Amino acid sequence: MSEGVRNLQAALATITHPWQPHRLVSINDYDVKVVKLQGEFVWHTHPDTDELFLVISGDLTIQLRDGDVTLGPGDVYVVPKGVEHCPVAAAEVEAVLIEPTGTVNTGDAGGEMTSELRELE
Repeated sequence: MSEGVRNLQAALATITHPWQPHRLVSINDYDVKVVKLQGEFVWHTHPDTDELFLVISGDLTIQLRDGDVTLGPGDVYVVPKGVEHCPVAAAEVEAVLIEPTGTVNTGDAGGEMTSELRELE
């Protein structure tokens, strides 16, 4: 494999715990993160940035105060900055997130589900 090439499926296969994002690559001032999701996350906002979700496998519901958004494999949704949301996955979901470098997964909520961005092995 060429230097700098990352395989999405291989990266996802290394993740063993949900809600712990791993950096796949960085581009400019953004991180492309891979993550597995299962269960309910916390309600939170990212006051200064949008957040892109791309579902690779499984079904993800993004709860919003004015109605839910349901995503399946291949679906993309952008949560606008400042919009309170809560991802929920009844079964395991594999996803890609794109956010500015330094974005905390729990946004303004903090708490025990906050996870440092991990580097892939």
